[in-house]
Amino acid sequence: MPTQQRSKATVEAILAAAAQVFRRHGYAATTTDRIAQRAGVSVGSLYQYFPNKDAILVTLAERHIDAGFALVRLLLREALAETPPLAAMLRRFVLAMIVLHEHEPELHRVLFEEAPLPSHVRRRLRERENELASEVSRLLEAHPEACVRSPDVTAYVIVHTVDSLVHSFVLHPPKDIDADMMTNEAVRMLLRHLTAEGS
Repeated sequence: MPTQQRSKATVEAILAAAAQVFRRHGYAATTTDRIAQRAGVSVGSLYQYFPNKDAILVTLAERHIDAGFALVRLLLREALAETPPLAAMLRRFVLAMIVLHEHEPELHRVLFEEAPLPSHVRRRLRERENELASEVSRLLEAHPEACVRSPDVTAYVIVHTVDSLVHSFVLHPPKDIDADMMTNEAVRMLLRHLTAEGS
């Protein structure tokens, strides 16, 4: 195996192992020894690619952010091309956000609730949220049922409201409330807001 390809395979093995260890043990109890053992490499080999566990975690967080928001944007662009009824579009958005948070939820919890992510990763997350809000703003502008004074402001509120709601629901599920119930209530709330006279 060529050196470059072998190095890439080693990095991927370390990242996959780290995701498993972070999910199982949490941020505080994860060590580079545990990651290396899980990846089947020596600690010395791990240190050739990552100086510490935080560097590994940052790489995982950046990948998680980019992959998740890419999926949500794809779903929204499909909605923009089809222009479904407003209620159906809002449901698709809420479900897309659920998919985003349900992708490796334990890792998501470690990354965004336990780990001390550096400012540039937090900034990357904000940038992806702003990009998503821009997509939602375009959907609102193009939809004949939406009644909003400022699509940009409304889109910002929608993205951050739904993200916060879904984050809490997926990572800390409430008793006696299932995904369908939460989705239906969220869609009703958003629909009332977007179609209210004078909104």
